[in-house]
Amino acid sequence: MVMEIYSYSFLILLLPALSFVILALAGMKMSHKTAGLIGTTSLGLVTVLSYWTAFAYFGADRLADGTYATIVPYNFTWLPLGNLHFDMGILLDPISVMMLIVISTVSLMVHIYSFGYMHGEKGFQRYYAFLSLFTMSMLGLVVATNIFQMYTFWELVGVSSYLLIGFYYPLKPAIAASKKAFIVTRFADMFFLIGILMFGYYTDSFSFSFAGNIVMGEGTTPFIAGNAAKAVAAAGFILPTALVLMFIGGAGKSAMFPLHIWLPDAMEGPTPVSALIHAATMVVAGVFQIARMFPLWVEYAQPQMSIVVWVGVFTAFYAAAVACAQSDIKRVLAFSTISQIAFMMVALGVSLPGHHGVLDNHAQLGFMAGMFHLFTHAMFKACLFLGAGCIIHAVHSNEMAMMGGLRKYMPITNITFLISCFAIAGIPFFSGFSSKDEIITACFAYSPVVGWIMTGIAAMTAFYMFRLYYGIFWGTENVEAHEHHTPHEAPATMTIPLIVLCVITMGVGIYTTIAGFAGWGGSFGSFVSAEGTDYTIHFDTQIAATSTIIAILSICLATYIYKGESQPIADRLYKTFPKLHRAAYKRFYQDEIWQYVTHRIIFRCISKPVAWFDRHVVDGTFNFMAWGANEAGESLRPWQSGDVRQYAVWFLTGTVALTLILLAI
Repeated sequence: MVMEIYSYSFLILLLPALSFVILALAGMKMSHKTAGLIGTTSLGLVTVLSYWTAFAYFGADRLADGTYATIVPYNFTWLPLGNLHFDMGILLDPISVMMLIVISTVSLMVHIYSFGYMHGEKGFQRYYAFLSLFTMSMLGLVVATNIFQMYTFWELVGVSSYLLIGFYYPLKPAIAASKKAFIVTRFADMFFLIGILMFGYYTDSFSFSFAGNIVMGEGTTPFIAGNAAKAVAAAGFILPTALVLMFIGGAGKSAMFPLHIWLPDAMEGPTPVSALIHAATMVVAGVFQIARMFPLWVEYAQPQMSIVVWVGVFTAFYAAAVACAQSDIKRVLAFSTISQIAFMMVALGVSLPGHHGVLDNHAQLGFMAGMFHLFTHAMFKACLFLGAGCIIHAVHSNEMAMMGGLRKYMPITNITFLISCFAIAGIPFFSGFSSKDEIITACFAYSPVVGWIMTGIAAMTAFYMFRLYYGIFWGTENVEAHEHHTPHEAPATMTIPLIVLCVITMGVGIYTTIAGFAGWGGSFGSFVSAEGTDYTIHFDTQIAATSTIIAILSICLATYIYKGESQPIADRLYKTFPKLHRAAYKRFYQDEIWQYVTHRIIFRCISKPVAWFDRHVVDGTFNFMAWGANEAGESLRPWQSGDVRQYAVWFLTGTVALTLILLAI
């Protein structure tokens, strides 16, 4: 009976896949409106099915141990391989169901928004085909029943991002950005694949954990139980190494330092694509991978989780510092995403056994907080990016110098953008407060040093986001630019998604803030937690008050510096620290460093010697063998001339020689 409830779940992947095929093959024969309606209707149905799945799953009774069942309505063997088999299927558990909500909601808003933003664009049908492929790939990744299926859809996500980032392929920057994203993430994915192969070889399984209690649907292929004894034997070195290698793949996808370089350039794609990449698909894939493999990390690689923590801490600080100096509004948001994704990584990394080594929900608060921040960030970051699209649509520029004073021209965008800024800054009654405060609480439990660093980075977040807000909507209006093209509010197809995302941000924020202080249940921890049991969020009042005061002070500082018609303090700081400002603006020269490393070291010192060895030694060896065989054939050719008299001479000569040898012996 349980399986019958989820018998439709295959449609969540099939509908966007069909939309992609139809639009890719026949899209050019359709009108823009028809192509857009096909893609949007498909995503609308997927969203309905995703919400239906969430209500059915979270509304069902829990198991005897207080957890939600892990349900596999579909699973079949795609490729048998000795003791292993590669499976494809659908797995429903709290984090996958939560991700269905995130992906479908944001993707639907992007589809609707694109009707207005992409209106009249060449390649409109192709754009919607790629959106469908992108969404299907991420949905397949989050419902994967095993690591191999996750990796398959992981690569499809990479291909989709390549196609969408390079959508404006006649422009060289777009082509360069798409290739950069593809190459950097493929480099990271190489480590992911090596980790998967190591894991599969030493455990005889591609399962995410060795735990049971999975409800399999009728006719599904049973999982191969992981060889726990073999895993324990390999746990000292092999499994931690495999998990760290997989983390490198996740770090590439989620743009962790130093593999972050592709994400700022990915802004060359259409702005709705940026919203989808940053809020619900590509960059959260790495966070989801760590969350999905979390039981293995806790069981076999607890010391190595410090790698996740410190990579996340440094990335969060680096990206926040760079965001403080950017002038392109999409790049500010891009580095903001890098920093916020790093918050999620840190949250997962600090989820270690706490009181007396007990693995309970309270000890692993960071897991819940990281997943909660993924959810809240998806909504307000999508709102921010789509709001940026409305602004760019109005002023035809990404640069803040072309903006200023837009609040009187774009009231809806102004309000929704402001609410999203409050959310990401961590102000109470906005969704980001609840999730970020719990991350900081988990960080203090892990280490006071990490807690204070993350609190400081949260303050930087509030500062650079309100620097961005005032630069766009307040500050000095560019009268000259606005005379040629008066800014205006975006059409309803673009503003309605902003309002929807803003309402979600406000609604979640109000309820979770009150619930966290009052001790109510029914918040995010009731659905997603480390142990899977119901976890009631209780804010640490001291940490909540400290982080809130620091965030408000940061907002006040940004207001003091950037709200006015002129910014004398900002100008004075720029003149006092020009080298520091330029370094931050140039992303601390990370692109130049990578360019030097790849061209001067890898290409010159490694690739050229390897190419020389390949041409002269490998090719030379085989060429010599071919030449030797050819010469031997030329030498032996006279022996097969067809001349009987010559054969007789050779026969008599051989007979005489053999006779002489025998006589000599």
